[in-house]
Amino acid sequence: MNKKDIKKVVLAYSGGLDTSIIIPWLKENYNNCEVIAVSGNVGQADELEGLEEKAIKTGASKLYIEDLTDEFVDEYVIPTVKAGAMYEEYMLGTSFARPVIAKRIVEIALKEGADAICHGCTGKGNDQVRFELAIKAFAPDMHIIAPWREWSIKSREEEIEYAEAHNVPLKINRETNYSKDKNLWHLSHEGLDLEDAGNEPLYEKPGFLEMGVSPLQAPDKPTYIELEFEKGVPVAFNGEKMSAKNIIYALNKVGGENGIGLLDIVENRLVGMKCRGVYETPGGAILYFAHKYLETLCLDKMTSHKKQELSVCFAELVYNGQWYTPLREALSAFVDKTQETVTGKVRIKLYKGNMIKAGAWSDYSLYSEEYATFGEDNVYDQTDATGFINLFGLPIKVQAQVNAKVGKKN
Repeated sequence: MNKKDIKKVVLAYSGGLDTSIIIPWLKENYNNCEVIAVSGNVGQADELEGLEEKAIKTGASKLYIEDLTDEFVDEYVIPTVKAGAMYEEYMLGTSFARPVIAKRIVEIALKEGADAICHGCTGKGNDQVRFELAIKAFAPDMHIIAPWREWSIKSREEEIEYAEAHNVPLKINRETNYSKDKNLWHLSHEGLDLEDAGNEPLYEKPGFLEMGVSPLQAPDKPTYIELEFEKGVPVAFNGEKMSAKNIIYALNKVGGENGIGLLDIVENRLVGMKCRGVYETPGGAILYFAHKYLETLCLDKMTSHKKQELSVCFAELVYNGQWYTPLREALSAFVDKTQETVTGKVRIKLYKGNMIKAGAWSDYSLYSEEYATFGEDNVYDQTDATGFINLFGLPIKVQAQVNAKVGKKN
């Protein structure tokens, strides 16, 4: 679209540095267009405080704050956990939040009759792809504005200068200017000293960690917790039935207190470069660990191994912004089938950043102590192994015989 034809823009608005300066920038560069800000609440808590006043003050005509927390957990987080999907150890906290936010932004843009949707993702990152693929899935002809691919601003320092020049209030300064993303699942940290892969994260520095403490600062006494699952979905914490969302909140608290879920990783971005980030995912780390623990009892060998293979594909789809694709839907259907017997309870000991297995129970358990025992049993005939090994090893035996025969001729 020609800039002069864009009269109304819906902006994915977080109130952070990027989107805060985008409002005045849009009005300056798109003929004083109307800007409608939309903030998707996926559990970023205090980041939503004062957001409406800030958006209006910086030039937006209105702000939508949409509570997406239940949809986010039930339709994006839990399906990914059930799949056991991690991208290079990263538990996809930013990745699976983008599709649900973008979907709601499109709905509002269509309702408002907007000419374009704008986001504040950089041209170096993954989020630009995630947002725009989701937009294309629901509004394929919608014009998309990505200021980082248009404006002359080159760095976060220049963004701060622009904000100061336009009287845009900020909660950060040049010394605390980490690039962060927060939701009920995780908090990511990028930039500043973390850009040097040789620098140790400042875990013990007050204010660096927000969802928990360093393992060094965690209690000297372990904490035991119990989680119950039904068909792969968490349904109870320490004997109390609650929603998956509230279980995550509870796990964030106990996990954070015990230094669980810290990840320092150099990951391979979709756009081709490597990037170093530090993630806090206390509840998520426990949930993945507990779910996998229960699956060791409930899944047969072939299903478990195939699920592990497909989890890599699932994770890449989520990471690459391809949530709304036939393949992701097909993989989720496979995962749901595997979860039909993943019902039971696990106990975990948390201690200074460690998660230690402390017991698992399921009515669907395929583990049989009677078969596995080193003691006397009445169900397993060990002499059966002779015939099994002979048949299983037959190809190796024949190959060795052929090799010996050919070797003699040569």
